[in-house]
Amino acid sequence: MAWLTEESKTHNEAAIRAAMEQILKGDLPPGGKADLKTLAALAGVTRTGFYPKKNRDGTTRPGAYQHLAEEFERWLNELRDAGEIVDPRIAQIERLKAQNAELKSRIITRDEQIAQLTEFRNLAISRLAAQHDEIERLRRQVTDNGVVRRLPEATNHIAPFGSCS
Repeated sequence: MAWLTEESKTHNEAAIRAAMEQILKGDLPPGGKADLKTLAALAGVTRTGFYPKKNRDGTTRPGAYQHLAEEFERWLNELRDAGEIVDPRIAQIERLKAQNAELKSRIITRDEQIAQLTEFRNLAISRLAAQHDEIERLRRQVTDNGVVRRLPEATNHIAPFGSCS
């Protein structure tokens, strides 16, 4: 196992802090997330430095950059609590969830409108059918009873009793 020199540790910590700033601004590399894996990749260090280590006697010691990992997680949590979403994919997921809920609401409204219009159409058709049946019944009654006489057709197209004006 290679030991870190103070110079390389200082250089790596500066690279990690620069990567932290980049991620916390929302400037993620393609396929990256706001997590320790992306942080390590951007800084050019191994991820293992962010986690505690076990000594041979079974005791634990902090990782070389564990304090930076904890700081990074704390900043992420503070941003999330403030309502800021650092990871654009999470923001996109949240936006799509809201859009999906709005579309579901619109579908429910449209389904209700369609049901009302279908009910109205059925009522209108049944009323038209009933009116048609009544008209047909009245026509048959007139022709069957012979009570109503047809007026003679006017040949000169002049009203028989003068004008209405």
